[in-house]
Amino acid sequence: MKPVYLVEGKRTPQVKSGADLQDVAAPYLAHYLIRHLADKHGIPSDAVDEVIIGNTGTPAKYPNVGRVIALEAGLDKKTSGYTVHRNCAAGMEALSQGFIKIASGRSDIIFAGGAESMSQMPLLFSKKMTALFVDLMKAKSGMQKLALLSHFRPDYLKPIIAIEQGLTDPFCGLNMGLTAEKLARELGISRQEQDEFANRSHQRAVAAQKEGRFAEEILAITMGAKLDKVLAEDVGPRANSTVEGLGKMKPYFEKGTGTVTVGNACPITDGGSVWLMCSEEAVKKYNLKPMARMVDYHFHGLEPERMGLGPVLATAGVLKRTGLTLDQMDLVELNEAFAAQVIACQRVMKDKTLAAKWGLEDAIGEISADKLNVNGGGIALGHPVGSTGSRLVVTLAHELRRRKKKYGLATLCIGGGQGGATIIENLQN
Repeated sequence: MKPVYLVEGKRTPQVKSGADLQDVAAPYLAHYLIRHLADKHGIPSDAVDEVIIGNTGTPAKYPNVGRVIALEAGLDKKTSGYTVHRNCAAGMEALSQGFIKIASGRSDIIFAGGAESMSQMPLLFSKKMTALFVDLMKAKSGMQKLALLSHFRPDYLKPIIAIEQGLTDPFCGLNMGLTAEKLARELGISRQEQDEFANRSHQRAVAAQKEGRFAEEILAITMGAKLDKVLAEDVGPRANSTVEGLGKMKPYFEKGTGTVTVGNACPITDGGSVWLMCSEEAVKKYNLKPMARMVDYHFHGLEPERMGLGPVLATAGVLKRTGLTLDQMDLVELNEAFAAQVIACQRVMKDKTLAAKWGLEDAIGEISADKLNVNGGGIALGHPVGSTGSRLVVTLAHELRRRKKKYGLATLCIGGGQGGATIIENLQN
């Protein structure tokens, strides 16, 4: 297997759905990142082998977002592009496929990442309303149409919310928030712990913004009807967040007795992220200075109702594959889908008895607070589902470089009962 280099990764600002980026379709959350990276590093448009993009809410207008992004970025028409879908880890799946193709010698230059406009995930018509539309199109006269319309009832217009369906597991029937509630109950994670964790996420993200720590990883995006507005920062971190304020929010998924709220869970978000991945031959040919080396990755499945523990099993897998230990990880980015879910992962990783329950031979180790999500995480920054898997790696690589540390772990839970994990090695000390 040949080495796989992560030359540079960039991302958009991340914004809560329905806000600043609501009118920006998924392809336009990634194509400008590719154009920027290609121009900056002197990569000819006809030298790129492939574009691989993670996306979960496939837009009807852009059925293969990866190919659309490749063409919108101005790459040569011979450059193939495709889209991958692994729920929350779609962006990491894109990186993993780029890794395989370069490591095996099949490719030299790949752009991989993710893009998600959750604002533009649709409302769907009910079956009755859809059937009425079909019958109206088939009707051959005005009288037939009037007869059909006489059967219309107002409840036909009750929409089916695509995002809501997508966040509900079809096997166990639980919304993702309810899977977090399940872990909180089983592992005794209190509401106070969750709110304290959420508040720390906001505090760290706000501090990172003030100190300019996101400046290198974010590429400003133009927006507005006339493309006359520029957004350069995440819209989500709250400087006024307090544990007391979070404590006043009512449980959202399990009314009354629950502990998971909109305050200690990630918001629905728009955003994109992209990596320029290269072989050693391409690095030499174009005189590139990679940020990092992608060491390896691992995906692992578990029961859907406890999907939040996916990072535990995925991390155990990637550590076994690489021969590295959790103690050797200088920084860890563990996606904050829910505060309860991250805390649950921390507990199981360090407890031998709990680890054994999940089929592990021993405890993996402890992720200290000073290594975990040091610039805040999904609770503050958001979780654009198709992009997050690659966004974690972008943030991780930039922070490893800034701190001059060696190894980093990016990991996340995946709706449907999976976990993904990637280890990278910083090359710019």
